Amino acid sequence: MAVITTGNHPKALWPGIKEWWGRSYTEHPEEWVDLVDRETSDKAYEEDVEISGFGLAPIKNQGTAIDYDTEQQGAVTRYTHVAYALGYIVTYEELRDDLYEVVSKRRAKQLAFSMRQTKENVVANIYNRAFNSSFTGGDGQSLISTAHPTTTGGNQSNQLTTAADLSEAAIEDLCVQIMQAKNGRGLLISLMPQSLHVPVQTFYEANRVLKSVLQNDTSNNAINVLKATNVFPKGIKMNHYFTSATAWFIRTNAPAGMKFYERDAIMFDQDNDFDTKNAKAACYERYSAGWSDWRATFGTAGV
Repeated sequence: MAVITTGNHPKALWPGIKEWWGRSYTEHPEEWVDLVDRETSDKAYEEDVEISGFGLAPIKNQGTAIDYDTEQQGAVTRYTHVAYALGYIVTYEELRDDLYEVVSKRRAKQLAFSMRQTKENVVANIYNRAFNSSFTGGDGQSLISTAHPTTTGGNQSNQLTTAADLSEAAIEDLCVQIMQAKNGRGLLISLMPQSLHVPVQTFYEANRVLKSVLQNDTSNNAINVLKATNVFPKGIKMNHYFTSATAWFIRTNAPAGMKFYERDAIMFDQDNDFDTKNAKAACYERYSAGWSDWRATFGTAGV
């Protein structure tokens, strides 16, 4: 068990320190909220279940009976909440002898920072593992796959047909693929792009491509159709926690897609140990994150 003693920072026992540095950096604004839809939970886990619709209506010949269709259950996605916690212990002597109050006060802020960073990484890892077959959803496929099974047989894809780095043409191709999406029975649905999600490395290129008045990097006197049609009404979202420099994603308006369930909101507790007189402080929260309907996100690993 790690314990903070006077030996962890002996300089705190002596006057004359001008500045303590290394813990007080500016944080990025919350980015995980752009990757998932936030909900609350009052159970140990939550489940989302796919259910098929009906197919096309056949011709009814005169005098014949109506054909009746059925529906069936599809993929089942379970969100099992995970507890995350972190704390620190400080000896009574360290608290008494530390001459710099700022050192003690910043510990709680740093603890909150660590919990925030944990959540950012947990949620971003859904996308970081999007092409990894070791991390599958309710349908047995990775988030981005060419082989998402349907309830009536056959597969559908939310992966760009040919992997490509971020570009005007690649964005158009993936948006066309989104707008041709079908439900589990193979009927066209009104799926539309909402936001573009990119790593730090392609953020500027994304802005050049999407915000130029005319076509980017060409001499053509043609409008930038991506800008003109406002293809991403929720804009460009840069994520500092994406681990791939080339992968990029488009979130859509699918209603039951990328999810975050909060079971227990973050809480901060502190207490003292009677025997040692050590002071303890800890943070705790419990949540789960993942996806139900893969149609909520399309993407490519880039090249």
